[in-house]
Amino acid sequence: MGAPTNVKDMLSTMSRNGWRITDHRRTMAQIFVDDSGYLSPKDVYDLLSERYPSVSFDTVYRNLRMMSEMGILEQFYFMDGGLKFKANCSDHHHHHLICMNCEKTHTFDYCPMDQLSNLPDAYKILGHRFEIYGICEECQSNPDKA
Repeated sequence: MGAPTNVKDMLSTMSRNGWRITDHRRTMAQIFVDDSGYLSPKDVYDLLSERYPSVSFDTVYRNLRMMSEMGILEQFYFMDGGLKFKANCSDHHHHHLICMNCEKTHTFDYCPMDQLSNLPDAYKILGHRFEIYGICEECQSNPDKA
């Protein structure tokens, strides 16, 4: 199955991973379907607490991390904006070019891990991250966007 692209797919992935489908989780999935950009844990908390005033930030953060581990969300660390999440954009291993101005994202399939061959023998890799941050062509040619 590919990357979850709608609320139904996201909830199905949660259910397959043993999660109870609560209203909070259904709403979180809807938040990411409705917003194609990057959202910080605080952004998600603010949106969720509008509907559920008693929700805690810790609960939101734990759910975001778990949704990321399930492949529902991708997580990114922005140098100036901290940790952010976005609905998973692909069903295969890939990396991203991210514009620091407009956050436009391009995926690419090249993985630098494929070139790593001299790791210590007993080292078991569990995961990795690789994003390239820069300024896209459109933002470079339009200084007003900066």
